[in-house]
Amino acid sequence: MLWPLLQLGFLFLSPASIPDAAPVVKWTTEQEHDFGNLKQGWPETFTFRFKNVYSDTILLQTVRTTCGCTAANWTETPIAPGQEGQVRVEYDAYQGGDFDKKIRVFFDAQRKPEILRIRGNVK
Repeated sequence: MLWPLLQLGFLFLSPASIPDAAPVVKWTTEQEHDFGNLKQGWPETFTFRFKNVYSDTILLQTVRTTCGCTAANWTETPIAPGQEGQVRVEYDAYQGGDFDKKIRVFFDAQRKPEILRIRGNVK
């Protein structure tokens, strides 16, 4: 019997209590990329690709990396339904050892970010 309460404005829902909608993109590449063994001092790149599966044009607002060793550039123009976009990630491989980095991708039509990962070992 929530409807009368909703009509009268007595039921307040916080954004956290509203279920998330379906993702607005479908990744056409893997969302986790393993570079394997990298040569120290040589940057490596990988391009993540996605397709807009939403009913309207979307905009990739920003991409956030977890450290200065990882840089990203992405499709900055609006992406119509059915069109593709990309996120190009570069890891600088300056420091030796294992790495596992998370990249958050924010779209204007989706509340939660999409999560990408890169990993590998710098020798």
